[in-house]
Amino acid sequence: MYDYIKGVVTRVTPEYLVVEQQGIGWQIFAPNPYSFGTEELQVFVHYHVREDAHLLFGFPTLEQRELFRKLISVSGIGPKGALAILASGQPQHVIEAIEREDESYLVKFPGVGKKTARQMILDLKGKLAEFFGEPFESDVSHSLLAHDDVELEEAMLALGALGYSEREIAKVKPKLKDLDLNTEGYMKKALQLLLKQN
Repeated sequence: MYDYIKGVVTRVTPEYLVVEQQGIGWQIFAPNPYSFGTEELQVFVHYHVREDAHLLFGFPTLEQRELFRKLISVSGIGPKGALAILASGQPQHVIEAIEREDESYLVKFPGVGKKTARQMILDLKGKLAEFFGEPFESDVSHSLLAHDDVELEEAMLALGALGYSEREIAKVKPKLKDLDLNTEGYMKKALQLLLKQN
């Protein structure tokens, strides 16, 4: 129904961003809302209808949206779980894990147990190369902002919104305190650390 929305980001929260387009503010849930800038941008969207809600999920690239759609087609993975998987910022690693049948990598994501990891492999192995043959390149600007504890806290809130437990977040937070990153940078680094944990 909707392919993309072009507009200006007017608000960012740990779970979603608001994109204003022609006087309408679209609430768009995203894997890492802080990865979107505040200038005019194009967000590729997926319109998700539930009995109790109509939701928009947004992605900076078409490839990420298509991977999201593939993930939510797997039994046991809902939109929130798919967002948590995509928030790692490494879709190519997820695809490679599915192709290698690497269950131990897949179960590191919140809400993905052995059964769901196995189902991902069964449903998606061999079906992703047509969309994702080349490694992903991030379209996100890597400009760093001045260090501020607020940005670290925003990143920690976003991890909680993705389903990571307070215990998991508390393990990685001390490793991030001495870094001089923006919110997106803290998110990426924290997700790398979380995926390395057993």
